[in-house]
Amino acid sequence: MESPRQAGIDPAETTLVAESREVPDASFRAFLAGRGAPRVHWAAPDGLEVVGAGEAARLTGEGTERFATVRDAAETTFAGAETPDGAARPRFFGGAAFHDDHEPAPPWEGFPPATFVLPRVQLVRTDDATLLTVVRADGDGDALARDVERIADKIAELPAMRPVGDPPGVVASRRTTTEAEWAAGIEAAIERIEAGDLRKVVLAVALAVTLEEEVTIPDTLERLRRSYPDCFRFLIQPTDEAGFFGVPPERLVRLDGRHARTEALAGTVARGETPEEDATLADSLLESEKLQHEQALVAEAIEDHLSPMGEVTVAEQGVRKLATVQHLHTPIEADLHDDRHVLDLVEALHPTPAVGGLPPATAERVIRETETFERGWYAAPVGWFDADGDGEFAVGIRSAVAGGRRATLFAGNGIVADSDPEAEWDEVGLKLEPILAALGE
Repeated sequence: MESPRQAGIDPAETTLVAESREVPDASFRAFLAGRGAPRVHWAAPDGLEVVGAGEAARLTGEGTERFATVRDAAETTFAGAETPDGAARPRFFGGAAFHDDHEPAPPWEGFPPATFVLPRVQLVRTDDATLLTVVRADGDGDALARDVERIADKIAELPAMRPVGDPPGVVASRRTTTEAEWAAGIEAAIERIEAGDLRKVVLAVALAVTLEEEVTIPDTLERLRRSYPDCFRFLIQPTDEAGFFGVPPERLVRLDGRHARTEALAGTVARGETPEEDATLADSLLESEKLQHEQALVAEAIEDHLSPMGEVTVAEQGVRKLATVQHLHTPIEADLHDDRHVLDLVEALHPTPAVGGLPPATAERVIRETETFERGWYAAPVGWFDADGDGEFAVGIRSAVAGGRRATLFAGNGIVADSDPEAEWDEVGLKLEPILAALGE
């Protein structure tokens, strides 16, 4: 049964005022270390980097209308708001669970089916400056001016750099799915594919990790930045109990006005130890009938979802090289017929066949029947949007939810007719390595 539409605040009783100013550059990790939840961090490969803390407003949604709920509440919240433009503009940060009926049980404490926070304090680093934005929801401009002065003074005291420190260290780890369970699930999925009611499904594993010391997520993200500079980086931490973070290589969608950008990313092989081996493995991606089929399913589905909204352009396929793996990659753009909110596109695209499957409803049933853990926000949309409805979302893969001395890591693989369970088991292990290494294993 569908849950009722909800919003975490009463937008009609919110009067947003915001003020921005340039401040000396400071360590974003030092900023986050000095503030409790909610905390957010967003960094895109093309340069935008934002951190935020505190809560001027929070929006939540449940059920099949969760994205529409948040969109409508945000539009009301921003209506008549006095806010700066440009890079310093206030943004809601957050995301959603993979399944719309998700319930926030451990390790997903504080993560409802959809939630977005408008940070009370936001720092943005551009090519030219570091900008502070402070938001109040009570319309008190005089109090806002005092807040800006006080917070700017505190930021001026932060160091420009902060040592990363040692990783927490991994004491123990175990996959919550056994290799035998994994093989049985893949074989059952292949039977359904051969029977014709399923074309592809993405099955995932979870890795439960016990840490030697409490995790400091901003430091973990910094270690990931150094290893994966070409990936997105995000932290969504609604409560002090746990934060969701990762370095996804895949953009779900970016919307600027009426221009949307997305991509199909599917098919994976390892990196080679020599340039020659690396090139041979990249060629194997391009030549593999299985991986080309998997990639084509993703690209075609994205085009099908976007084409009713505008003119879609699919670029030439290539290979996206990351530190430990390489993927087939197809850039896709769309010029929309009319104004849209980025959440409209998120709703249309999620889940892509790269993290769900085809047909979507059948694939979701297979995922629920097969996986031995709760996906939570894994493989789901995470990102931001502004008052104009522009924004950017990544797919929450290469990710973990962590707090205290525990972490749960996730990785998945696309299963098609000729998938081999043993090879797929090894491949998901490759995808767990980035977060494991950053935690100190």
